[in-house]
Amino acid sequence: MGEDAKKKILLVDDERDILDAMQANLEGLGQEILLAHDGNEAVEMALEQDPDIIVLDLMLPKRGGFLVLQKIKGSPQKKGKRPFVIMITGNEGQRHKVFAQSLGVDEYLNKPFRMDRLNELVQGFLEKC
Repeated sequence: MGEDAKKKILLVDDERDILDAMQANLEGLGQEILLAHDGNEAVEMALEQDPDIIVLDLMLPKRGGFLVLQKIKGSPQKKGKRPFVIMITGNEGQRHKVFAQSLGVDEYLNKPFRMDRLNELVQGFLEKC
C-alpha cells in the first residue's frame, strides 16, 4: 500500500446527529469514512473492512461498546496497534475507562467532546498507520 492510499476510519454511534457531526468533521482529512449504527454492525464492518481507526461509542444497541472492543482488540497488549480505537462515552465514571484500557483502547473521550480534539487524535493515529 502506497503512502497516499486512503486509510479507513470506522465511526460507530447509534445517535445519527453525533455520527453526522463526526463524519462531517473527519471528511476534511481525506480518508475513507465508514459508518456503523450498532455494535453488531460495528464488529461486522471491522472484520470485513479492516479499518485503521475506529471511533466507538460505549452505549450501543445490539452489542455494547465493551463487547465490540473486546472482539476487535481484546487485550492491553494490542494498545498502540491498529486498528486504533477511540472510545467515546457520556459516562463520567473512571471504572469504565479503566475497563476499556484493560481491553486495549487507545484513547477515551467523554461526551460532549470537542470535534477538534477528535480530529487531533485521529490525525495522530493516521501518522502511525
